[in-house]
Amino acid sequence: MQVQLNKQLIGSRLKNVYDGWRNASQNDEYGSIADAEALLLLSGDPAGEDEPVRKGTAFQTWLLGYEFPSTLLLFQKDKLLILCSASKAKFLHQIKEGNPPVPVEILVQAKAKEPPSDALPKFVDAYTSFKRVGSLVKEACTGKLMTEWEQGVSKADKKPELVDMAPALSAFMAVKDEEEMKCIRTAANLTSTLLVHHIVLKLEMILDKEAKITHEQFATQIEARLGSGEGEVAKGPDMKVWSKGRGLNDVDWASTEFCYSPIIQSRSTTTGYDLRSTAESSSDTIAHKGVFLIAVGMRYKGYCANLGRSIIVDPSKEQEAIYNLLLSMQSEMLREIKDGVSAREVYQRALDIVKKEKPELEKNFVKNAGFGTGVEFRDSAYLLSSKNSKHLKTDMVLNLSLGFSDLLDDNGKKYALHIVDTIRVGADRSTLLTEGAKSTKDTLFFLNPENEIEVEEDKPSKPSKKAPVKPLVNGSPIKNKTVGGKVLRNKTRSAAQEEVLMTAAAKIKDHQQQLHEGLQSAGLAKYSEGASGGGEKEGKTWKRFQSYKGESALPREVESLRISVDRKAQTIVLPVHGFAVPFHINTIKNVSKNDEGDYTYLRINFQTPGQLAGKKDDTPFEDPDSTFIRSVTYRSSDGHRFDTISKQITDLKKEVNKREQQKKEMADVIEQDVLLEIKGRRAHKLPEVFVRPALDGKRLPGEVEIHQNGLRYQSPMGSQKIDVLFTNIKHLFFQPCDKELMVIVHIHLKAPIMIGKKKAHDIQFFREASDVQFDETGNRKRKHRYGDEDEIEMEQQERKRRQMLNKEFKLFAERVAEAASTSMGETLEVDIPFRELSFEGVPFRTNVRLQPTTECLVHLIDPPFLVVTLNEIEIASLERVQFSLKQFDLVLIFKDFTKAPLHINSIPSGQLDDVKNWLDSVDIPLGEGPVNLNWGPIMKTINESPYDFFQQGGWRSFLGGGDADSDADEGSDSESEFEADPEELQSEESSADASEYDGSDASDDSGSGSGYDDDSDDGDDWEELERKAAKSDSKRAVEGKGTRGDSDSDDDRPKKKKAPAKPKANGKNKKR
Repeated sequence: MQVQLNKQLIGSRLKNVYDGWRNASQNDEYGSIADAEALLLLSGDPAGEDEPVRKGTAFQTWLLGYEFPSTLLLFQKDKLLILCSASKAKFLHQIKEGNPPVPVEILVQAKAKEPPSDALPKFVDAYTSFKRVGSLVKEACTGKLMTEWEQGVSKADKKPELVDMAPALSAFMAVKDEEEMKCIRTAANLTSTLLVHHIVLKLEMILDKEAKITHEQFATQIEARLGSGEGEVAKGPDMKVWSKGRGLNDVDWASTEFCYSPIIQSRSTTTGYDLRSTAESSSDTIAHKGVFLIAVGMRYKGYCANLGRSIIVDPSKEQEAIYNLLLSMQSEMLREIKDGVSAREVYQRALDIVKKEKPELEKNFVKNAGFGTGVEFRDSAYLLSSKNSKHLKTDMVLNLSLGFSDLLDDNGKKYALHIVDTIRVGADRSTLLTEGAKSTKDTLFFLNPENEIEVEEDKPSKPSKKAPVKPLVNGSPIKNKTVGGKVLRNKTRSAAQEEVLMTAAAKIKDHQQQLHEGLQSAGLAKYSEGASGGGEKEGKTWKRFQSYKGESALPREVESLRISVDRKAQTIVLPVHGFAVPFHINTIKNVSKNDEGDYTYLRINFQTPGQLAGKKDDTPFEDPDSTFIRSVTYRSSDGHRFDTISKQITDLKKEVNKREQQKKEMADVIEQDVLLEIKGRRAHKLPEVFVRPALDGKRLPGEVEIHQNGLRYQSPMGSQKIDVLFTNIKHLFFQPCDKELMVIVHIHLKAPIMIGKKKAHDIQFFREASDVQFDETGNRKRKHRYGDEDEIEMEQQERKRRQMLNKEFKLFAERVAEAASTSMGETLEVDIPFRELSFEGVPFRTNVRLQPTTECLVHLIDPPFLVVTLNEIEIASLERVQFSLKQFDLVLIFKDFTKAPLHINSIPSGQLDDVKNWLDSVDIPLGEGPVNLNWGPIMKTINESPYDFFQQGGWRSFLGGGDADSDADEGSDSESEFEADPEELQSEESSADASEYDGSDASDDSGSGSGYDDDSDDGDDWEELERKAAKSDSKRAVEGKGTRGDSDSDDDRPKKKKAPAKPKANGKNKKR
């Protein structure tokens, strides 16, 4: 089949070449050919597979769509002259049909067995007729045609002066049109898919199994994903990998290839780390620790995309800081690289960031920050270096390469770090074309030092806990190490054997002691400057209210000197000694009405200082010597009128209080900036999703769009919308629909926004996983198939549907995180709940499943949602931890002491160890106690003087800082030494806030106490024990008649004084 050239595209690009050439001046990007009378493009035999693409070949491919070896092109001002063979001439004749800007003349060479033609002499004569010709002077071509060409030119009488036209050709190819962008996007998607779905996973498996494989073998395995072998043993592309990418359904695999052999480097590479694209994967075995450099580039239909990543196993604080610097620098560079900026300015901006953040690394920064790419992988004309003054234009494609080389780790060994991506230059900023495996949770793998046996180290080091791990059960030893949130096998057997020697409880105790010591020292340092009242709120003051500006503003009703209620001015006008005296509604405390005989009395009580007798601190008044009216009483025989007035005053008071409460609730609501809609391309969308809180009207699915600085949810009819700016996003969650009925993308805001008439701290986009519209009754397969085949198929379809939903929502969440990180310059990561670490509890009114994430503790299934940021927690208190109880409570105290503690009640006691291990794994100090504490007065006392609180021992002395476990481990002797006074226990229980619990655990706990305990430690003989048991049984039988109906009665509690001290747990259970 004859090759079809894109005639219109060739004509358009020829026009661009001639327009640029004819309008060229010495100062613009085409200055190198401004004085050239003709342009000569030579092409000899094809280059070898290992050789890079030459600029002449790249320009020919860009212009004609294909590479034509042994073909010469001479661009003249008035025509285009082409010298080629007869077979190529058949294809190139199509150019004449594409409306070229100048006439095209094709000179055909004679075939090998035919007599020579005059095609080559004519071409030579045309070439030598010019005085100054642009050519690629640095490229040398070979082949039979090139030999004949050189011989013909050498015989000519005069030869033109040659000028280098390489910079001009780079300028012609630099700005990409839409057809080129399609190819580059596909190449970028291929590269990103290969990295995320094969290279990173394969590397994790190598680390997991500690497999012995060389860098070169790993690179070969990566190349095999495009196919390998020839003939009958040939294998096609690995669609298990490529099917996971987006936009790769219609890929022409014959036009897909690698730009270079993938580059894999680790610290075992003998030649050291090399950040250049010409580096090679060595034959050394891959190391299993340290820095790993990955670079891979793919070419689709001649167009290139490239990316590079750094993966660090067990990074030091310095390495982590440098990598975060590279991430933030890339985000800043994407904002800096835009239309009109010079390459020199781009590099200088990157260097300025290094000087500002880490000046000591300036000497280690790369000498250039990238280069132009396209048909030619590395276009040096657009090198992002300090010496290049060329300006960038919209729709140029660059390879942005940021990195540091010759860095030294803690052991004095050299290493390097880099982040490389293909980007597209825009009018006001650049966008990433390659993506994936770049955030710290994907690239920084944290080992647990307790699981590593280091001969040199004698001191135990504190374990790094960057992500939650599966909690221990029954004290089983840890046999894994956490790597980037993933569990890998242990390095040596001896590490696991050493773990057996230390139980889980002992390790938690030691770690908790360290956490409490750090918490105590941090508290003293934080509040040392304000030793008194460091956490107090501002003092209370009296507010001033003005009802009317003058007498003229009084309503006409006051002329009758009767009590009147002015709702508009929120004022009550009272007649006092013949004067109408207005009182603002906020000065009135309440109103009461009494009937005595034939008269009705109306008493109005006012707000005055000193009347709140029960409070220690009363609201002060600016003049303490002033005289105040506490109440005014009126008498009337018209009882109906006083009824009306009393009701009006009461209603007005309620209305004003409600308005004040709403104003107070809305005080933290912010007014968001304007959402900047994306232009130039279609916004990424997530269709057919529901939103919570729901909008007004019928419940219909809408769509979410990602714009420049935020998200927009659009209702189906476009009548309602919700805008969320990236700057207001605190946490971004993705919860898959595995074992759930819906798949969720959840956003927790820094400050609430108004949705309808309500404020919202959380916005959730979800889609139900079950297909409720599927009706199997009309399935034709049921007529012919019996048994479980159809049900199995339905289950498979359901599983596949859920996988597709998870993939779609996760991809959208990652795009949101990437867009937010790019917009703000701060990394926003997608947090995914760990269902295996979940536990049940009652944070509000119902029992729900609470799931930890890397940064939070969340409940996202049903409103009200719960999102608790872990780094905002000061300490966790485990309450009602008793052997006889089936449930316990968890109280989270925040670092902001003015914020009320969060109570999570009724957690099953079987999950106590899981909760402890999770809290310990995320570095949260915890305390433990057998009863509930009244946290309202406690926090008020702490807020009055936090410094005094920490001076007296702080949380460690108050909650028993990490020593709670030791009481249970010391044996029964220590238990018998402590016996609390039942009256004290009663007072502590009765003072607890009853509103914190919904009574859901009453039925579970009411029978959990046995009524007696193991008294073997008292030394009594069997007769004494039997006597006590009989006495206890008879007493319970008597008490059961009167108290079983109402076990919560406080009147029964004093009777417990007669019982032995041990069974006081029964009093606890009775209350519950």
